Amino acid sequence: MTPKTNELLFCALGGSGEIGMNVNLYGTEGKWVMVDCGITFADPAYPGIDVVLPDLAFIEDRLDDLVGIVLTHGHEDHIGALPYLAEDLGVPLYATPFTAGLIRGKLDEEGIADRVKLRVIEQRESFQVGPFGFTFVPLSHSIPESSALLIETKAGRVFHTGDWKLDATPIIGNPASADELSTIGDKGVDVLVCDSTNIFNTEASGSEASVRKGLAETVAKARGRVVVTTFASNAARLVTLGEVAKETGRKLCVTGRSLDRILKVGRACGYFKGFPETVDPETAMKLPRDRVLIVATGGQGEARAALARIAEGSHTVRLDAGDTVVFSSKQIPGNEVAIGRIQNTLAGKGVWMVTERQAHVHVSGHPGQPELAQMYSWIKPNVLVPVHGEMRHMMEHARFGLSKGVPQAIVQSDGDIVRLLPGDPKKVGRAGIGRLVLDGDVILPSDGSTINERRKLALNGQISVAVATAKGRAFGRPQVRVQGVPVEDERDAFIAEAVDAAAKAVENGRRPMEKMREDVRLAVRRVATRWTGKKPIVDVLVIEA
Repeated sequence: MTPKTNELLFCALGGSGEIGMNVNLYGTEGKWVMVDCGITFADPAYPGIDVVLPDLAFIEDRLDDLVGIVLTHGHEDHIGALPYLAEDLGVPLYATPFTAGLIRGKLDEEGIADRVKLRVIEQRESFQVGPFGFTFVPLSHSIPESSALLIETKAGRVFHTGDWKLDATPIIGNPASADELSTIGDKGVDVLVCDSTNIFNTEASGSEASVRKGLAETVAKARGRVVVTTFASNAARLVTLGEVAKETGRKLCVTGRSLDRILKVGRACGYFKGFPETVDPETAMKLPRDRVLIVATGGQGEARAALARIAEGSHTVRLDAGDTVVFSSKQIPGNEVAIGRIQNTLAGKGVWMVTERQAHVHVSGHPGQPELAQMYSWIKPNVLVPVHGEMRHMMEHARFGLSKGVPQAIVQSDGDIVRLLPGDPKKVGRAGIGRLVLDGDVILPSDGSTINERRKLALNGQISVAVATAKGRAFGRPQVRVQGVPVEDERDAFIAEAVDAAAKAVENGRRPMEKMREDVRLAVRRVATRWTGKKPIVDVLVIEA
């Protein structure tokens, strides 16, 4: 589909109907622009996979019409796919200085920084990308320089919020004021494309500044070492923890590559002024237990992050009975089991734990209902398009927007092509969507043969059979090896029966090699099914002597 002149199209290839992996396309005058290009993290449905990427086949088929990628902020679900996909897309990236610093680091790690154009745009600055006019409008969030996008085309104007909240006392940054946002609205906004994450929250998210008191009181009460785990990208929380460390007389230790990256990029952009000097983990372990405050990644249960390794005892930082871990973050839906596993391990060591249920140690970076209503009143859109949420979030967001006086709302999901302007919003087509997985250094389809085979292996196990033949007859006994098949103590007896079945299948008359291989495979699998009720993968190697 090619966007027409004086027509504005919208299509999400990720992030609508799910939380994470945000990719949004806008189209007009025959051209497309992409807003954000993020990842999501794998669940057990993807064995051996950590990172899931969006399938961009729709826009890859139209690369001549893609004019650029504009990034709202530096969270992984908005920029994480760039190191793997940006070079092939071959268009410039546009980002504010802090976000650009994070992106540049990722591109450097992949060795492609010199092959991807990265253009740095200041907040509140306007710039042109093909037929699209953009202005970065700073809003508060849990990472520096999160920006809404004012998008201006011949067809009309869109205010794309990205991730945001309202914060009257921000720790970092200078978000747009009520007057600035009202001025944008007074000039006319046709469409508001808006974050839906916290639509079910009837209260505002709260100010980052309010967390300092709760964290300081919690740390002051602790008698041993204190580990605070938070989102690595929450630079404002890092500043708060620096102040808490000074207030409670503790040395600050920051552990985790992603935290180090945030500190490095933040300092380069002029943030973290007055931040206390940090000590390394080895030094932290030599300090008196009540004189150290450690900030660690891994509050969402990530297996390789610092907190998981601390809990299992494989990290330089060690915790003992009476020490404290503060979870200064909210559980992301789907991570409950992983977080619970770490918390159980810590509890078994006698470590005290504090979450937002016990003390005011976290505020969200997304808007609750009062903040959404306030944004509607400033921007005064004709149409609301909920994004950044599961279907239940977006449906509720549409209902809430209409109840607060927004004239129209349209709920779309990944792949829906929506004509935003002119006239009433309407779904006019469908784009192919999907997921890719990063498997080691290889990008694969999430539903391709590799991942499907791995799922089958995980569910049913695998049997290898080696058969030697001479003139169509068995030459020696077949060899059978078993992995992940539930035979346990009866393994030897099972293998003996499987060997007999394979031998009989080979002896069953002369026939083509492939027919013999299939007969052996089926014979061995029948044995496995009879013994276990499962149908393992059976691989047969036939060797002619």
